[in-house]
Amino acid sequence: MKSFAEIDIENNGDYLKLLSAVSKLSRLFTEKSIPLINYRVAENIFCRSFNANNLSRSDTAFDANYNSVGIGLKTFVSEKDTKTEKIAEFNSLSAYFREYQGKDLAIKLGEHRNERIDLANRLYNIESSIYHIVGRRDKELLLFETDYDKIDVDNINFIKSTKAGIQFEDGSNFYSYNYSKSALSRKFIIPDNAFRLPVDIVEDPYSLLLDLFSNNDFEKASDTLVKGDNYIVLPLYSFKDKEKFVFEKSGLNQWNAGGRKRNMGEVYIPIPIKIHKEHPNFFPKRDKHFNLEIPTGEIFEAKVCQENSKALMTNPNKELSDWLLRKILQLKEGELATIEKLDKLGFDSVIITKNNKNSFKIDIMKTNSYDDFWN
Repeated sequence: MKSFAEIDIENNGDYLKLLSAVSKLSRLFTEKSIPLINYRVAENIFCRSFNANNLSRSDTAFDANYNSVGIGLKTFVSEKDTKTEKIAEFNSLSAYFREYQGKDLAIKLGEHRNERIDLANRLYNIESSIYHIVGRRDKELLLFETDYDKIDVDNINFIKSTKAGIQFEDGSNFYSYNYSKSALSRKFIIPDNAFRLPVDIVEDPYSLLLDLFSNNDFEKASDTLVKGDNYIVLPLYSFKDKEKFVFEKSGLNQWNAGGRKRNMGEVYIPIPIKIHKEHPNFFPKRDKHFNLEIPTGEIFEAKVCQENSKALMTNPNKELSDWLLRKILQLKEGELATIEKLDKLGFDSVIITKNNKNSFKIDIMKTNSYDDFWN
């Protein structure tokens, strides 16, 4: 595969132009001569320029999906030839990891990191993956691609432990784990053939902005997420004794409920009553069908149903269970969904985005996203 810098040049694209333009405005934020690009801005520029699907909202292993290639996007200061950068957080598993030390901990970290990659592969139909790096140095950007390999658990060589964490390698890459931040990092090596993009930082970007917007004739953003208007977040769990809990006979485990014979694919996503009270016009009325698009582009027929409109279901209901329970959570028929399983994979919520009154999208959201939605 050609580098993205080469692809952009061959197609007279906007990627390098936009990176350069944003870098020129660095004086808005810093007096240094090293360009400053916010990582979210870099992600948005990449996805816009290459028509890639932006995955950053779901906070899975990849930041973008480019023609079924999972892209990890990184931007960092790279004054030397190597830089260690965070590649994963395991906040919900920090207590679990404290039970292990040394090489045993390294192996567990590798296993869980690989499971997160597998999850993203299943969720977005990813066939291969790479990292795309935007390194920042004095008055220039360095662009290059490198491998996005899983951690070779069978080949882990433990390096050392410190008070802050551990370090290990797998024959291909060097990793470190920080106890307090529950963060796994990887060392990236800047190659000699990295594409170099010179940057002339504008000394007075404020005057430039005043001139640019003086006539107020510019296109306003139309795709901004507005809470309760065009998006909400739903939990995949309920509460029991003030603790998160996936009930054994409702929600994701509705198939296990008593009272009548149940289909193994009978599930629903809980809609808390607070959602309806605070945002009563987000969903269509009870039992009214609408389209629900999953991350791979497939469209399900869905509806809000049950008492107090507490459930989001698909028709047939098996479509939701095949996607969420079988493909994403990798649960076998008859196997209960649990909060421990969700924590292990790093998500416990879904985001529902609204295109119009009859068209919605769904994607997973990282652990605690439902709490963050209200906070």
